[in-house]
Amino acid sequence: MHFAGGHKVRGAHGPKGGTSNGNYNMKNRFFYGWVIVAISTFSLLVSNGLSIGGIPVFSEWIRNEFIATGAIAADRAQSIVANFGVFTFLTAGLTAPIAGYFIQKFPVKNLMLLGCVIMGVALLLHSQATQVWMIYSARVMMGASLGFVGVLLNTILVANWFVKKRGLAMGIVLCGTSFGGIVIPLLATPLIKNYGWRTAMMLVSLLVWLVLIPAIIFFVKPKPGDIGLNPDDDADASYLSEAAEITSNELPGLTLGQALKTPIFWVFALAAALIFYPLFVSTQQLILYLRTDKIGMSPAAAAGMISVMSAMSILGKFGFGFLSDKMKPTLVMLLCCLTMFIGTLFFLSFSADVVLLFVIPFGLGYGGTFVLLQRLIADFFGPRDYAKILGFVTVIETIGAAIGGRITGAVADANGGDYAQAFLLVTVATGAALACTIFLNLMFKKETNSALN
Repeated sequence: MHFAGGHKVRGAHGPKGGTSNGNYNMKNRFFYGWVIVAISTFSLLVSNGLSIGGIPVFSEWIRNEFIATGAIAADRAQSIVANFGVFTFLTAGLTAPIAGYFIQKFPVKNLMLLGCVIMGVALLLHSQATQVWMIYSARVMMGASLGFVGVLLNTILVANWFVKKRGLAMGIVLCGTSFGGIVIPLLATPLIKNYGWRTAMMLVSLLVWLVLIPAIIFFVKPKPGDIGLNPDDDADASYLSEAAEITSNELPGLTLGQALKTPIFWVFALAAALIFYPLFVSTQQLILYLRTDKIGMSPAAAAGMISVMSAMSILGKFGFGFLSDKMKPTLVMLLCCLTMFIGTLFFLSFSADVVLLFVIPFGLGYGGTFVLLQRLIADFFGPRDYAKILGFVTVIETIGAAIGGRITGAVADANGGDYAQAFLLVTVATGAALACTIFLNLMFKKETNSALN
């Protein structure tokens, strides 16, 4: 049996060569694709947790040590700390198109191992840094590693294994980014308090060296055909024509060049940049705000709030992702942004008593937007150039995140380390993102339906 493109379907054979016949019920065996989902989820927990979601718990300790040693000036400390995350985000965004090209040239497992090595080395170098440029270099390496062991590669890996259940599989895997934001702060904070931030960073790097790398080596299979299976473990592979190569000229939708000429692309891209502004600031710099004298949270309590926000984002990914299958996705995107915006209103009068009132709705909303941004690219522009358009939008998202981080750090420095005014701008940015999603709802039916037909 063959599907589009002449690729041979091997689903009639099990991993040990057994044939599928009337006496063999494929539904009674465990599908190896769920092992791939588990590995990819853990991969995002470790890679995103150690480079983005969990790494901010180290920021205060690094900042204080570097001020004490004279490595950074106290009046520029918040801007410099903001740059740590900015370098990671920007490098990750710029690496995404390069990684997309490499995926077509080299085995997925090899690229994942490359990403792990870069990540592990970056953490070890980071732990020994005594100058700001050393941390910047380590953060650039972390960003580069995400191109090979982060969201892009893991979602493509999982897409190889699932078609009918791709949405469920993707939803589970993308929760790995949020799990990283929960687990790493709770793991790293007591290690920092007991052993210092340098030793703690070396210890958490063992998640890469001793757990993730062996898991990839022994368990990752790039495609189900490699072990004689079909996607979804489905013996009837007739539907696999839907999984044709995404670059095929026969697929419906717009090319990247055509998408760039549509107004809806730029409204969508602006919305994405405005969403990543508050997302970056809240995941990277909120913990510093919570530790100021004005809010007065302990290190453990502040780390706990970041973990709660990450937990809420998991619920948002599942909840809003499920809702987007039941109602208009652009409307769900609007609900996500509205939920985020409601949370940011508490920055108008922020204190320790209302932190949860921000963290809970904001986490729910940003979890939903994380899923909806990727889905809406396919809804708006079709599958023809999905990977290229996603890569382009990813770069714009990272620019929005970088601008948010830089502005927040600069405003905090201008106010003597007080983040109150800087986080009011988070409210403004989230409100602007909400306005963009309103326009998207008005534009979607009118413009994209005609473009994709």
